[in-house]
Amino acid sequence: MQLDEINRVSASVHSRVVPQCRRLVISEGSEGKGWVCTVSPAAGFSSQRSRRWHPWISLLTLFILSVAAAAGPSRLVIFDNDFYGPASSDLQAAAFLLLSNSDVKVLGLTVVSGDGWRDEEVAHTLRLLEIVHRPDVPVVPGAVFPLINNQARQQAWQRSYGRIPWKGAWNDPKEGLFPDYKPHGPFEVPPLDEGAPSLKASTEIAAEFLIEQVHKYPHQVTIVAAGPLTNLAIACRLDPEFASLAKELIFMGGLINTGLSKATGNPDFASDFNLLFDPEAAEIVLTADWPKITSVGDVTNDTFFSDELLQRIAQTKTPLTQYIVKYAEKNVPLWDELTVGIFLDPTLVTKRTTVLMDVDVSHGPGYGSARIWSETVAPHTGERKVSVVREVDVNRFTEAFVHAMQTIR
Repeated sequence: MQLDEINRVSASVHSRVVPQCRRLVISEGSEGKGWVCTVSPAAGFSSQRSRRWHPWISLLTLFILSVAAAAGPSRLVIFDNDFYGPASSDLQAAAFLLLSNSDVKVLGLTVVSGDGWRDEEVAHTLRLLEIVHRPDVPVVPGAVFPLINNQARQQAWQRSYGRIPWKGAWNDPKEGLFPDYKPHGPFEVPPLDEGAPSLKASTEIAAEFLIEQVHKYPHQVTIVAAGPLTNLAIACRLDPEFASLAKELIFMGGLINTGLSKATGNPDFASDFNLLFDPEAAEIVLTADWPKITSVGDVTNDTFFSDELLQRIAQTKTPLTQYIVKYAEKNVPLWDELTVGIFLDPTLVTKRTTVLMDVDVSHGPGYGSARIWSETVAPHTGERKVSVVREVDVNRFTEAFVHAMQTIR
């Protein structure tokens, strides 16, 4: 039951039970956790006299909240991602979201090309839903290609400014960086290692689905995006109200402190792939009128899918843990898993900084990079306030992730 429905119940009940109460409103608690009851006494009714009716208010509040709890989830989310598989960061994040929290309703998984091509990603996603027994969640195909960027343009950029390590669907095994990657055409679905799904994808289009859901549940839907932002950009252009009608955007990307690690560490971990694959889409989305934007970027490099973590997951034998043990990519950050974790539990964040941000689309050396400013020095040409996550409680996040992977539905 959503908050507007809860308060309609409140309005119809409290006037009969406690006429001295002019208004009783249930609202969401801080960081999206729990509910808060606000009581406005009727005109002329003193706080001294409130002692006589306060127990009724308490009982009424408990009644309303018990009805809300019994009615189902209070938080709505759409997860937009490039669900490459099997058992990638993308799909492990989807499992984390689907298995973690009973107060969350996943309205759908919208799919965009990025790490792989859309149609193969859709097949991997459907197969995951079968493994975790969530056939109720719609899988909605979205954009196949970026708005403007393409492989030829990217190759030309690399000749001038250096190689992009992970190029997703445009990876070339002959470069030697990812020799096991198996490229194919954009509409080809090769045989899946984990087996072909019997579930079918939605016949809707991702951008239209996103728009439909925020209009159906205005200011209640969180968009978690962990791939290129093409679907969201199309939604923004189709419906100027789309971003403002969402509750918030949490996206994986916006790396801003990785300059030295490009030369001294793993260059893939310093590459802002989700912005680089479709810079123009990222610029459209990150300058749209969202009520709140959270960037989960550099902080993902504080997490790691280690052998020890995999062994912990394997201690419980389920179809999902067997799938992860067999197919998971080890020794990489938990990029998308952490992004989902922060949505599920915002208190995981222990340090954040608000900046103004947009994306460089100049086709120069910074093409596809996040640019940030303080309020005082920003050019004020459309950049938006973004809350950049800088530190998280890694241990608590890891415990939650392992627990979710071992959950049986």
